Amino acid sequence: MDSLTQIVLGAAVGEAVLGRKIGNKAIFYGAIAGTIPDLDVIAANFTDTVTALAIHRGVSHSILFSLVLSPILGSLVSKFEKHKSRKDWTLFFFLGLVTHPILDAFTTWGTQLFWPFEHRLAFKNIFVIDPLYTLPFLFFLVLTIFQKKETKKRRIYNNCGLIISSSYLVLTLFLKFISYKTFKQHLEKQKINYTNIQTKPTALNSILWTANVKTEDSFLIGHYSFFDSKPIQFSKYPKNHHLLGDLQHHPKMQQMIAISNDWFLIQNKNNKLFYSDLRFGTLSLDLDAEDFVFKYKIKLDKNENLSFTEIPKKQEDAKKLLAALWTRIKGN
Repeated sequence: MDSLTQIVLGAAVGEAVLGRKIGNKAIFYGAIAGTIPDLDVIAANFTDTVTALAIHRGVSHSILFSLVLSPILGSLVSKFEKHKSRKDWTLFFFLGLVTHPILDAFTTWGTQLFWPFEHRLAFKNIFVIDPLYTLPFLFFLVLTIFQKKETKKRRIYNNCGLIISSSYLVLTLFLKFISYKTFKQHLEKQKINYTNIQTKPTALNSILWTANVKTEDSFLIGHYSFFDSKPIQFSKYPKNHHLLGDLQHHPKMQQMIAISNDWFLIQNKNNKLFYSDLRFGTLSLDLDAEDFVFKYKIKLDKNENLSFTEIPKKQEDAKKLLAALWTRIKGN
């Protein structure tokens, strides 16, 4: 999830654990704990694109990381804070750290929660920024801050934020199930043979959903809103994996393919190859859209070093997409 959401979650969890004993310091330290796992983005400044992608939401988003770091932080903070219980602080930091990757596991990118095992857990039922999850949560956290630590209202407000946000998260799982069944029904009605299907919500909402569909030689992408009244239309994108030639066996290419879990296509434009990760969709809802959210230029130098350069997204593309999303949410 986005940084603000993780800060709010960490703060609320911190309040639930030690709010009665240390007041707003629990919110402060909880916010810090909720931020720590995302410091893995710093790796992008010191390594290549593929390695940075592999590291992101890897070891720092694992249960093992939380188990190792929490007693260290707990011991450190207990030395200079009035509340001296190392046990309390260790539990505090463990819950603040581990709830971060657990929440991220519900997004499209997912997390390696069980690192060092390479499996990335991704339920794909909530977008990385969802106001319906974050804003009520933030509202009740702000109310909590202005209550004295001993008051019952403080606990009630914080619990309301945790319960409402968690309930919404569960609701999105049901919405995902309904959209999944709907996509399958439309594929069957259109007599489309496929080998795999993945569904996820579009940006900032849980009403409009996207399906990535894998066939033998192509990928299909379709959108479905709960307000739709017409059949789902699917865009078709050839995989074009053959364009890679021997590059397909290069270690860096194999690593990139593993990161995208084989949901990728290759495009050739002006004799230059581009790698697009389908998991995050296109920059447009048009049926003929060709630009993907995560698209990389492939380059092989004279020393056989393979590199990927992300194609920057234009601000105007984001604005157009948000406008199109708002229109499409209301139905086809």
